[in-house]
Amino acid sequence: MLKGISPVISPDLLKVLSAMGHGDEIVLSDAHFPAESLNARVLRADGVSIPALLEGILPLFELDTYVPHPLIMMEAVEGDTLDPEVERKYMESIHKTNPQIKEVGRIERFEFYNRTKSAYAVVVTGETAKYGNIILKKGLTPVNQ
Repeated sequence: MLKGISPVISPDLLKVLSAMGHGDEIVLSDAHFPAESLNARVLRADGVSIPALLEGILPLFELDTYVPHPLIMMEAVEGDTLDPEVERKYMESIHKTNPQIKEVGRIERFEFYNRTKSAYAVVVTGETAKYGNIILKKGLTPVNQ
Protein backbone atom coordinates (compact mmCIF):
# COMPACT_ATOMS: atom_id res chain seq x y z
CA MET A 1 0.00 0.00 0.00
CA LEU A 2 1.06 3.55 -0.70
CA LYS A 3 -0.22 6.70 0.92
CA GLY A 4 -2.63 8.65 -1.25
CA ILE A 5 -3.27 5.80 -3.69
CA SER A 6 -6.60 4.01 -3.59
CA PRO A 7 -6.43 0.34 -2.58
CA VAL A 8 -8.37 -0.53 -5.77
CA ILE A 9 -5.22 0.39 -7.75
CA SER A 10 -3.07 -2.73 -7.99
CA PRO A 11 0.70 -2.50 -8.43
CA ASP A 12 0.30 -3.71 -12.03
CA LEU A 13 -2.32 -1.06 -12.78
CA LEU A 14 -0.17 1.65 -11.21
CA LYS A 15 2.72 0.60 -13.47
CA VAL A 16 0.48 0.68 -16.57
CA LEU A 17 -0.93 4.12 -15.72
CA SER A 18 2.60 5.44 -15.20
CA ALA A 19 3.91 3.93 -18.45
CA MET A 20 1.10 5.29 -20.61
CA GLY A 21 1.87 8.33 -22.73
CA HIS A 22 -0.21 11.28 -23.88
CA GLY A 23 -3.00 10.06 -26.14
CA ASP A 24 -2.78 6.45 -24.98
CA GLU A 25 -6.08 4.86 -24.02
CA ILE A 26 -7.06 2.43 -21.29
CA VAL A 27 -10.31 0.48 -21.31
CA LEU A 28 -12.15 -0.22 -18.08
CA SER A 29 -14.35 -3.13 -19.05
CA ASP A 30 -17.27 -4.87 -17.47
CA ALA A 31 -16.96 -8.47 -16.33
CA HIS A 32 -18.45 -9.80 -19.59
CA PHE A 33 -16.16 -7.96 -22.01
CA PRO A 34 -14.03 -10.06 -24.44
CA ALA A 35 -10.80 -8.38 -23.30
CA GLU A 36 -8.42 -11.29 -23.93
CA SER A 37 -9.66 -11.56 -27.53
CA LEU A 38 -9.07 -7.88 -28.23
CA ASN A 39 -5.88 -6.81 -26.43
CA ALA A 40 -2.68 -8.49 -25.27
CA ARG A 41 -2.28 -6.35 -22.12
CA VAL A 42 -5.14 -7.31 -19.80
CA LEU A 43 -5.22 -6.65 -16.08
CA ARG A 44 -7.82 -7.96 -13.63
CA ALA A 45 -9.73 -5.96 -11.04
CA ASP A 46 -12.30 -8.61 -10.16
CA GLY A 47 -14.83 -7.46 -7.62
CA VAL A 48 -14.09 -3.77 -8.24
CA SER A 49 -16.79 -1.58 -9.77
CA ILE A 50 -15.95 0.89 -12.50
CA PRO A 51 -17.08 3.91 -10.43
CA ALA A 52 -14.65 2.86 -7.67
CA LEU A 53 -11.87 2.38 -10.21
CA LEU A 54 -12.57 5.79 -11.78
CA GLU A 55 -12.26 7.35 -8.32
CA GLY A 56 -8.93 5.57 -7.82
CA ILE A 57 -7.47 6.32 -11.26
CA LEU A 58 -8.54 9.89 -11.99
CA PRO A 59 -6.63 11.58 -9.15
CA LEU A 60 -3.48 10.07 -10.71
CA PHE A 61 -4.33 10.47 -14.39
CA GLU A 62 -4.87 13.57 -16.54
CA LEU A 63 -7.56 13.25 -19.18
CA ASP A 64 -6.73 14.47 -22.69
CA THR A 65 -7.87 18.07 -23.14
CA TYR A 66 -7.11 18.09 -26.89
CA VAL A 67 -10.01 15.84 -27.89
CA PRO A 68 -13.76 16.51 -27.61
CA HIS A 69 -14.35 13.34 -25.59
CA PRO A 70 -11.52 11.92 -23.45
CA LEU A 71 -14.07 9.44 -22.08
CA ILE A 72 -15.86 7.09 -24.48
CA MET A 73 -18.62 4.56 -23.84
CA MET A 74 -20.45 2.14 -26.11
CA GLU A 75 -23.73 3.05 -27.82
CA ALA A 76 -26.63 0.68 -27.39
CA VAL A 77 -27.04 -1.87 -30.15
CA GLU A 78 -30.08 -1.18 -32.34
CA GLY A 79 -33.23 -2.30 -30.54
CA ASP A 80 -31.53 -2.14 -27.14
CA THR A 81 -31.54 0.65 -24.57
CA LEU A 82 -29.02 2.21 -22.21
CA ASP A 83 -29.63 2.44 -18.49
CA PRO A 84 -29.00 6.14 -17.71
CA GLU A 85 -28.02 5.19 -14.15
CA VAL A 86 -24.79 3.63 -15.42
CA GLU A 87 -23.49 6.88 -16.95
CA ARG A 88 -24.85 8.91 -14.02
CA LYS A 89 -22.83 6.82 -11.54
CA TYR A 90 -19.72 7.09 -13.71
CA MET A 91 -20.11 10.87 -14.05
CA GLU A 92 -20.54 11.19 -10.29
CA SER A 93 -17.16 9.51 -9.83
CA ILE A 94 -15.54 11.44 -12.70
CA HIS A 95 -16.73 14.81 -11.38
CA LYS A 96 -14.90 14.31 -8.09
CA THR A 97 -11.66 15.12 -9.92
CA ASN A 98 -12.84 16.42 -13.31
CA PRO A 99 -15.89 18.64 -12.79
CA GLN A 100 -15.33 20.27 -16.19
CA ILE A 101 -16.26 17.07 -18.07
CA LYS A 102 -19.80 17.62 -19.32
CA GLU A 103 -20.48 14.39 -21.17
CA VAL A 104 -19.10 11.06 -22.25
CA GLY A 105 -18.72 10.36 -25.96
CA ARG A 106 -20.48 7.32 -27.41
CA ILE A 107 -19.37 5.05 -30.24
CA GLU A 108 -20.82 1.98 -31.95
CA ARG A 109 -20.08 -1.46 -30.44
CA PHE A 110 -17.63 -2.71 -33.09
CA GLU A 111 -15.88 0.66 -33.25
CA PHE A 112 -15.45 0.32 -29.46
CA TYR A 113 -13.94 -3.15 -29.99
CA ASN A 114 -11.55 -1.75 -32.62
CA ARG A 115 -10.45 1.02 -30.26
CA THR A 116 -9.84 -1.65 -27.61
CA LYS A 117 -7.45 -3.43 -29.98
CA SER A 118 -5.23 -0.35 -30.13
CA ALA A 119 -5.65 0.63 -26.46
CA TYR A 120 -2.61 0.53 -24.21
CA ALA A 121 -4.35 -1.87 -21.82
CA VAL A 122 -7.69 -3.26 -20.70
CA VAL A 123 -8.73 -3.62 -17.07
CA VAL A 124 -11.44 -6.25 -16.59
CA THR A 125 -13.49 -5.23 -13.58
CA GLY A 126 -16.27 -6.77 -11.55
CA GLU A 127 -18.74 -4.35 -13.14
CA THR A 128 -21.95 -6.07 -14.27
CA ALA A 129 -23.81 -3.07 -15.72
CA LYS A 130 -24.88 -3.56 -19.33
CA TYR A 131 -22.85 -1.26 -21.62
CA GLY A 132 -20.62 -0.53 -18.64
CA ASN A 133 -17.33 -0.28 -20.54
CA ILE A 134 -15.46 3.02 -20.72
CA ILE A 135 -12.30 4.22 -22.47
CA LEU A 136 -10.07 6.86 -20.83
CA LYS A 137 -7.67 8.84 -23.03
CA LYS A 138 -4.61 10.04 -21.13
CA GLY A 139 -3.58 13.66 -21.36
CA LEU A 140 -0.45 15.60 -20.52
CA THR A 141 0.63 15.35 -16.90
CA PRO A 142 1.47 18.86 -15.67
CA VAL A 143 4.92 19.49 -14.30
CA ASN A 144 4.76 20.75 -10.71
CA GLN A 145 6.78 23.91 -10.24
